[in-house]
Amino acid sequence: MTSLKVEIVTPESALWVGEAQALIARSSDGGFTILPQHTETVGDIVPGIVRVETSEGEVSFAVHGGYFQVGPGEDEGVTLATVLAGVAEKTTEIDVPRALAAKERAETALAAQTRGEPEENPAHPWAQAALERAELRLRAAGK
Repeated sequence: MTSLKVEIVTPESALWVGEAQALIARSSDGGFTILPQHTETVGDIVPGIVRVETSEGEVSFAVHGGYFQVGPGEDEGVTLATVLAGVAEKTTEIDVPRALAAKERAETALAAQTRGEPEENPAHPWAQAALERAELRLRAAGK
């Protein structure tokens, strides 16, 4: 029997490890699905929602970019799919008020830069990236 083991990993911890029926994500080449017996491969993951289909239902994660690797697992007949993300969080654990506040801060910084008021509210290089992260978190949380 063949099976698929999925790992969603950040530098801080393994967010989720378990048996799955499919891993669904997007790379710079487009959307993809990993199933048991998938060929060995490595690629990038663009910021977005990574979904893991399990026998108990779907588990999803807001992933802010990273890489994936597919290869044989430790046991015969197991395909191992690993998502290596710098920043990721389970969508059910997203702090919506915090994401809304981050979005507002980033929008304020970008608006000040557009108005040419850097001394009042400087837009740092982080502002556009912060806005994109906040919007992804809110989209992943269904807000």
